Amino acid sequence: MSVEALAGRIRAEVGKAIAGQDKVIEQVLVAVLANGHVLLEGVPGVAKTLLVRCLAKTLNLEYGRIQFTPDLMPSDVVGTMIFDPKTTDFKMRKGPIFVSILLADEINRTPPKTQAALLEAMEERRATIDGEPYPLPLPFIVFATQNPIDFEGTYPLPEAQQDRFLLKIVVDYPSAEAEVEVLKRHHAGFRPQNLDEYGLQPVISAEELATMQADVAKVTVEDKVFNYIYEMVKATRNSNDVMVGGSPRAGIALLNCSKAVAALRGRDYVIPDDVKELALPVLRHRVLLRPEAEVEGLNSDRVLRSIIDAQIVPR
Repeated sequence: MSVEALAGRIRAEVGKAIAGQDKVIEQVLVAVLANGHVLLEGVPGVAKTLLVRCLAKTLNLEYGRIQFTPDLMPSDVVGTMIFDPKTTDFKMRKGPIFVSILLADEINRTPPKTQAALLEAMEERRATIDGEPYPLPLPFIVFATQNPIDFEGTYPLPEAQQDRFLLKIVVDYPSAEAEVEVLKRHHAGFRPQNLDEYGLQPVISAEELATMQADVAKVTVEDKVFNYIYEMVKATRNSNDVMVGGSPRAGIALLNCSKAVAALRGRDYVIPDDVKELALPVLRHRVLLRPEAEVEGLNSDRVLRSIIDAQIVPR
């Protein structure tokens, strides 16, 4: 079965619990197919956690959640060695990070020392406990959430950690029709605490997901599209409003996401529109604006939209 058809099954199943948010769901699927991590930003109550739970259920992958708090320690994330008095030996106690789909809830509420515990896991797909590396399950995808308006008691994510996220997806309020549908579902008895009660079932196997990811890797990219990606990332470095632009990793991320969205649309080749569509969620967390631009009221999305629109689209 094609990537497009399997993705359609996933969308339909997730849609049993999530009303609307089609664009967000598609971008999340892009990240899964590209085997990358996602930073979800949105106000409380827009179904960020529910979306991740539904996705894990639908993909039949082990799900874990860590609530990040100011007193969370690195060992609470990756695990630690504990002494067993019966055997007079140390045993390894794995942390909640050893799952395939990890929800890092309110990741910016924990200090940088604990945030850094995720760095190795996100990049190397392994965790080091007491000097010994342990492989994480494959796939291993982190979905981190953060609140855009509540700054009290938060710690900004370091640039190096933000760069590990393939996409930063902004989860906005649903449309009027979708929000009315949410009200009707809850009136009819929907409770997100128990997804099994509402018939949410796995629709693909781990083998099918691996096949989908392999098919995405085979998507064809022409030279003119490679150049388009490069020119777009380079333009972020040359902008007068940007202090730090996208790195080569940003270009790789944009390439992989473009291939994934092409496969979702039923194509085995990338077109420039794929690149343009994914450029904003790929780049918005990888650029650092100049202080003067922020004083003028600019944000990364506004600056990037002007950069993206200014690029010459190859024919």
